Amino acid sequence: MSLLEARHLRKSYDAHVAVADVSFELHRGEVLGLLGPNGAGKSTTMLMLAGLLKPDGGQVLIDGDVLRPGNAAFKYQLGVTPQDLAIYPELTALENLQFFGKLYGIRGNELHLRCQQVLKQIGLTDRANDPSRTFSGGMKRRLNFGVSIMHRPAILILDEPTVGVDPQSRAHLMDCVKELVESGIGVIYASHYMEEVQAMCERVAIIDQGKMLAYDTVPNLLSKLPSGLSLMISSSEKLNGQLSGLATTTVENGQTTVMLTGDAPDVNQRLPIVLDRLKNAGVTLERIESRQPNLEHLFLQLTGRKLRD
Repeated sequence: MSLLEARHLRKSYDAHVAVADVSFELHRGEVLGLLGPNGAGKSTTMLMLAGLLKPDGGQVLIDGDVLRPGNAAFKYQLGVTPQDLAIYPELTALENLQFFGKLYGIRGNELHLRCQQVLKQIGLTDRANDPSRTFSGGMKRRLNFGVSIMHRPAILILDEPTVGVDPQSRAHLMDCVKELVESGIGVIYASHYMEEVQAMCERVAIIDQGKMLAYDTVPNLLSKLPSGLSLMISSSEKLNGQLSGLATTTVENGQTTVMLTGDAPDVNQRLPIVLDRLKNAGVTLERIESRQPNLEHLFLQLTGRKLRD
């Protein structure tokens, strides 16, 4: 049984359809990437998953039981790290953790021990008694993450958890997520940092205009994209169509590029032929670059390059 399951979620605001038909599953010990451009429906989807917004259609199930907004029994299973900081700037790091711990009914020695554990986990033990308003952006993000895991949730929803942070804090937060996943927690990871998602997530769901565009494991999704080689050459004027059927030639900003795309065996078979014809035509090969498929390529292919508000 899936830890969390979204079934055909739909949500509209007046005449605007925010989420049309979104379905996916989250398993224990898994990081599921949730990707989409601005306005794609990610935030609405996460609000429904967290039980903060009632869907117009479809269901969210946790351990097979339907999640209903306002049901207090489910809040102990869910942790949410929002993109907007949810910490109190005048409270110290310790006081923020104590406050959110008490909201989940943690008291006494258990609260003290849990605060110390989380402070160590997020790397803020030495700054425990400092007001969070004095923290750097990365420290605030780490504390924002810390308050969401005080009650040891089974499911953690992360909305842009590393936005605007320094590389050290980003690496630390990603290590924290990996530790939680190893302990069996299921994580939904929404981010615009494609390299993070590709490194962290077993599966990825890509949505746009409220619709699911892709949903699969990262290797399966990337296998649908062509890989290949880019050969930068001096000019294509001497080739006279000699690469027809073998490669494509483009000129951009004065740079002529010969592209070989396809699966690895096919590219490797054509490469010696292309190199030989370039040499015979007297064309200078300046450099070769490998073009490996990645999530950013797939994301732009599915959602387009048009700017979003």
